[in-house]
Amino acid sequence: MSNKKEIYVTVDGLNKMKQELEELIQVKRPEVIKALKEARALGDLSENAEYDAARQEQAQVEARIKELETMIEKAVVIENVNTEVVSIGTTVTIEYIDDDEKEDYSIVGVKEADPFNNKISNESPIARAILGKKIGDTVSVESPNGTYDVKIVAINA
Repeated sequence: MSNKKEIYVTVDGLNKMKQELEELIQVKRPEVIKALKEARALGDLSENAEYDAARQEQAQVEARIKELETMIEKAVVIENVNTEVVSIGTTVTIEYIDDDEKEDYSIVGVKEADPFNNKISNESPIARAILGKKIGDTVSVESPNGTYDVKIVAINA
């Protein structure tokens, strides 16, 4: 049995992860190794701030490489999005019932969420409330700031 938690990503999101991983392995890792060698050459490692900084950077780079490798391994690419219902990979126009304000949100996996660009995680309160719903449905959203109602106006791929 595998303890594999799926990570939902778009094709673009997966490509960005792969590009970042490639950059870290091909460019950043060699830079850090070079910095470590140069810092070692300066002498006493116990009082060598450059060496300590290079080691810390190496740890961060290696941790990010491992994290990206794990994310890519667990990635489930969102394809062939059904626009009949709200699902991961769709862009949804909702109307807030209280103030008639409309907003577009793209429903993405946790790792691609970017609320400042209206990309919300499938695990966010609003996404959980509207997933599986159809155009015209009105749902209540339970959020840390209280409950509010939204109506689904449009669903696009």
